[in-house]
Amino acid sequence: QIQLVESGGGLVQAGGSLRLSCAASGRTFSNDFMGWFRQAPGKEREFVAGINWSGGSTYYADSVKGRFTISGDNAKNTVYLQMNSLKPEDTAVYYCAVRRLLGFNRDARSYEYWGQGTQVTVSS
Repeated sequence: QIQLVESGGGLVQAGGSLRLSCAASGRTFSNDFMGWFRQAPGKEREFVAGINWSGGSTYYADSVKGRFTISGDNAKNTVYLQMNSLKPEDTAVYYCAVRRLLGFNRDARSYEYWGQGTQVTVSS
């Protein structure tokens, strides 16, 4: 069982930056995969970025490549999402999630554990 708590969201002007954190409580395993998702009102939940918990392999949605960076600190049981050059279309609730399988998967339904989300609002 894992509990996930996101933080770092807020209101930022277009072109600005935010750093999201996801702190995990409970036992994590080397084959876990951590993902960031986002969901805007009335829209589908969208995969943003992911990382293998045990290694450095990272994965990104095309819409955020070159702007967002995912990283993890196993000692702190925390994953980060550095968001630069933010755009109004990045506005959403951002969630972190964990699946108990190694490897990339963009399907939200494959993730077993979810945080409560943190709001990111990018103004024009």
